[in-house]
Amino acid sequence: MSLKLVPSSSEKTASLKDTVNHLGVHDTLTYGPRSLAAEANNESELKMRLDKWEETQDELKLNLQRNMFGMAAPLRTLMERKIVAFDPHMPIMSHSNIHLDILMGRDEALDVHDIFEGHSGLPLDVHADMERKLRM
Repeated sequence: MSLKLVPSSSEKTASLKDTVNHLGVHDTLTYGPRSLAAEANNESELKMRLDKWEETQDELKLNLQRNMFGMAAPLRTLMERKIVAFDPHMPIMSHSNIHLDILMGRDEALDVHDIFEGHSGLPLDVHADMERKLRM
């Protein structure tokens, strides 16, 4: 349970300089296997924080609900979101989920997909889209 307002910085990973032994080789027994993916990560810390922003704000709201109203309030909120997020409509038809936007607190915000959402003139093949959605 944390009440962070801002996402934390990236996970701390040990670089090769931090994990070398007296022979100048990575010490696998002490620090675990070497991760080349972590060493080659070129994403900026700001981008990682922006990607986690909405998730952190949602966790904060749920934790505040839990502190004020007890455990049932965030469980109810998550249950309502799950019920509203279920989408039985045809996948080819464009529609908005205003109910989920209200529950997430995004009903007063404009985003890019609110304005530019829509299909790009592709032929409407309802049967193929339903088969893809239902994995038939």
